[in-house]
Amino acid sequence: MRSAALTARLVIPAIWLGLIIAIDLIEAPLKFQAPGITIPLGLGIGRLVFTAMNIVEGILALMLISAVIMTRQIRPAWTLLATIAGLLIVKVALVRPLLNARTEAVLAGTAEAGSAVHLIYIALDAVLFCVLAAFTWVQARALIGPAAAAGAAAHAQGAQPEGNHIRSS
Repeated sequence: MRSAALTARLVIPAIWLGLIIAIDLIEAPLKFQAPGITIPLGLGIGRLVFTAMNIVEGILALMLISAVIMTRQIRPAWTLLATIAGLLIVKVALVRPLLNARTEAVLAGTAEAGSAVHLIYIALDAVLFCVLAAFTWVQARALIGPAAAAGAAAHAQGAQPEGNHIRSS
């Protein structure tokens, strides 16, 4: 169970980074370039896609928190995890309702498309991306570090890696 949690500390943020790349950087801008897509249709699709994305992000966050709780962590990992959770809460609880209200106004014809709230959401996702990348880096170093340190210590003592012993005649 512990080894699965150790692996999850690295895999979950990597999956989350891929989700942000796929949705924010690929799907969202491209949907408005598709033939026949109007602003109201694109906004309706976007609302569905981002609602689904936020649900998946919540699940990934809970899984990541569980993995971190189940394993020993250094302080930077906890700080980064708290930042990730805080960004997700702000994005979903504060900014998403504003975006939903804005989408409703555009769909009702009482507002123009585009707003500063969209830029705030994009900025939050950009910061979230960077913090997830930093968390992934910390996890990779924590998982690889002990093995690399042991190998370096063995090398410094003159030990040969297994299978590379030189026979003298």
